[in-house]
Amino acid sequence: MPDKDFEAAQNNNKMKTEIQKKIKDVFEKQKDFFRTQTTKEITFRKMQLQNFRKVFTSYTDAICEALNIDLGKSRVEAEYAEIQIVLNELDDMIQNMEEWVKPIFVKSKPHTSGAEVISKYIYEPYGVNYIIGPFNYPVQLTFSPLIGALMAGNTAIIKPSENTPHVAKVIEEIVKEAFDEKYVAVFQGSIEENSFLLTLPFDYIFFTGSPKVGKIIMKAAAEQLIPLTLELGGKSPTIVHHDANLEKAVQRISSGKWINCGQTCVAPDYIYVHESVKDAFIDHFKSYLKTTYEDKSLGKIGKIVSQHQIKNLASYLDAAPEKVIYGGKYDLDTRHFEATLMTDINWDDAVMQQEIFGPILPILTYIDIDESINEINSRPKPLALYVFSEDQKFAEDVIARTTSGDAEINSTLIHVGSHYLPFGGVGTSGMGKYHGRFSLENFSHQRSILQVK
Repeated sequence: MPDKDFEAAQNNNKMKTEIQKKIKDVFEKQKDFFRTQTTKEITFRKMQLQNFRKVFTSYTDAICEALNIDLGKSRVEAEYAEIQIVLNELDDMIQNMEEWVKPIFVKSKPHTSGAEVISKYIYEPYGVNYIIGPFNYPVQLTFSPLIGALMAGNTAIIKPSENTPHVAKVIEEIVKEAFDEKYVAVFQGSIEENSFLLTLPFDYIFFTGSPKVGKIIMKAAAEQLIPLTLELGGKSPTIVHHDANLEKAVQRISSGKWINCGQTCVAPDYIYVHESVKDAFIDHFKSYLKTTYEDKSLGKIGKIVSQHQIKNLASYLDAAPEKVIYGGKYDLDTRHFEATLMTDINWDDAVMQQEIFGPILPILTYIDIDESINEINSRPKPLALYVFSEDQKFAEDVIARTTSGDAEINSTLIHVGSHYLPFGGVGTSGMGKYHGRFSLENFSHQRSILQVK
């Protein structure tokens, strides 16, 4: 090996060793700090969240700028879909935390001696949490789990996504200003750093990302029997019945599909539209796209995260160019991709083999809803399911006969932003639910306590 290569290898090994030592030192600091019981104090938890809110809001401009560089998000979208959701969660937690964390007293089974029995359960924090953030909503989906973990009384180590480096840097700056590293810390990196972090005996792991990587995380957690939450994804179906308000359906499907350039885990992945309204539905869609999303620069719906993903999306179009009925243009250098419709799609097409995670919307048709439901049920359970119909009974019947993490009727995506609803997947689309009070349940061990007097 040439001297320069040898020297570079030595320096890389030295740096790797130093990073791993730093990670382990911080991990041990957090273990020690958790043992002091400080994080269990309600006043401490509330004070920390209040301080975080102050710091977080002071970085609004920096967050918006970073999101624009990495993902092409407009300020309006950044504030609505990233910042405001975190603030709403924070306000809900700060306001209600004291009530939520109170012991829950329940009925007691009589004691054989006749002595009085008191039964209750408490929400006990796990300890040191490892939170792995995604690239698609790097602020919301990193900080929402974090504040849930802290509200429950845990400490946390965060690894932001390396695919959005500018946002990751801002996340690190916010955390350093808001918290002591013995309480919350950020470590940057990719596969190598994540692999090392997964060897540490965390008390809880929270991961948001793809099912493929989720399997790796779950396997690592299983080796140490670490409980975890997986927020994954899947091909979320949308059903448009013959009685649906087509104008509203197009608008609401669009708001869920094209936001963040289609890189949303609960975005409508494909549409089943009733054969009798297919042509009218497509006409509405084309007209709406032309007036709302058409942009010669291709930049109106944000950027795809990488050139690799651009090529992956383009391969779907190349496999069936005759099925592209709107859009299809993209720019590899700028990472922009046009809102695209495909029709006459079937389950053998390349675009239907995995979650799209981009601004391509395949349209299938149905006559018999039973056949569509059978197709949906024969595949991995999706993260979301959407039904558009003016017939409440029909919509509820579809939901009752299918399974998904969550569902909406005559709407898409907005359930994710509600801190009043539990959010999460089922089966291959994930496990565990969080947001608002449900974050307390997710990041806590419900410990039963029985006392006999």
